Amino acid sequence: MTHRSRRFPRLALLAGTLVGLCASAATLAQSVTTVPGMPRVVNPADMYSQAGFNMFSPAVAGALQRIYVPNLRGDSVTVIDPATYKVVDTFKVGRSPQHVVPAYDLQTLWVTNNAEGHNDGSLTPINPKTGKPGQAIPVDDPYNMYFTPDGKYAIVVAEAHARLDFRDPHTMALKFSVNAPECKGINHADFAIDGRYAIFTCEFGGKLTKIDMVNHKVLGYLELDKHGMPQDIRVSPDGKVFYVADMMADGVFLIDGDSFTKIGFIKTGIGTHGEYPSRDATRLYVANRGSNKVHGPRHGPGSVSVIDFATRKVVANWPIPGGGSPDMGNVSADGKTLWLSGRFDDVVYAFDTATGKVRIIKVGAEPHGLAVWPQPGRYSLGHTGIMR
Repeated sequence: MTHRSRRFPRLALLAGTLVGLCASAATLAQSVTTVPGMPRVVNPADMYSQAGFNMFSPAVAGALQRIYVPNLRGDSVTVIDPATYKVVDTFKVGRSPQHVVPAYDLQTLWVTNNAEGHNDGSLTPINPKTGKPGQAIPVDDPYNMYFTPDGKYAIVVAEAHARLDFRDPHTMALKFSVNAPECKGINHADFAIDGRYAIFTCEFGGKLTKIDMVNHKVLGYLELDKHGMPQDIRVSPDGKVFYVADMMADGVFLIDGDSFTKIGFIKTGIGTHGEYPSRDATRLYVANRGSNKVHGPRHGPGSVSVIDFATRKVVANWPIPGGGSPDMGNVSADGKTLWLSGRFDDVVYAFDTATGKVRIIKVGAEPHGLAVWPQPGRYSLGHTGIMR
């Protein structure tokens, strides 16, 4: 080997080292500084990276594989075995159950019984290892529930009062409240990638509200449309864009979370309602309920639209043969099935995410925010499983 040729391996080694250092510097530059107590963001380009295919936490060991379906008008929860697509149990809960919410620590599933038009709201705990309910805890108007990114508080969404009640995440004792008087029908939310703020939808005001998660105060309001009815909201994997389903607009508004401004709109289908990212975080499944009415007809033109996160385009649309009303739910741990309640048809839909074909299972009266359990992820931020 000549003197010249002996230099090439050294130069290659030096070049490789420089490339590695540059990559490390880039990674550091892109790292996310989270609020105190929040688990770190492993991949800044994909906040869902720790909730991918079958990435189960040890905390869910022993949990039964089940679909828990709250029946709003049945005051009950129907339990489905996803392996057989059969109903294996039904039990009574409080009045008007709206959602089944995984706890931050993944140890409990909470049924939010908001007792529409009454004052006897409650939260019913379900033990995911047995699939059985426990003693309900009286709570004022729990339409929905989330958890602060540090896990310190449960956030009970008191929809009728335009209020967020911050409670102990285990006992549900009230600690303090945040009022959002301009957010009529406050109900669904998602969180910034660093946990600094959350954006909640205001169903009956056509607005959004931005909530400071550190100082616990309203940061402002954004009007989507005077005649709008925003529903579910979900943030893109990189944390830059919030996708807001609007039932009256028949599509999804795009919101820059940091500047809190509208930056786009994607047409999907009639009665746009629920939103769920795929397990590989490349696509967003959007449930179109098939009606612009709060109480719609049976067998409407319901469908699921599939949005590609990279292009922000609809790449597929899955109709329901014979019509239907897909509403709320989530994706199976293996990513192969999208489970959604059929709100006006008293059924549950199981969509094959590869083909869009659907299986239909009869449940109770007016099923709403069903939970798929167990789900991958380190912790839950609430709703039917916002997993990180």
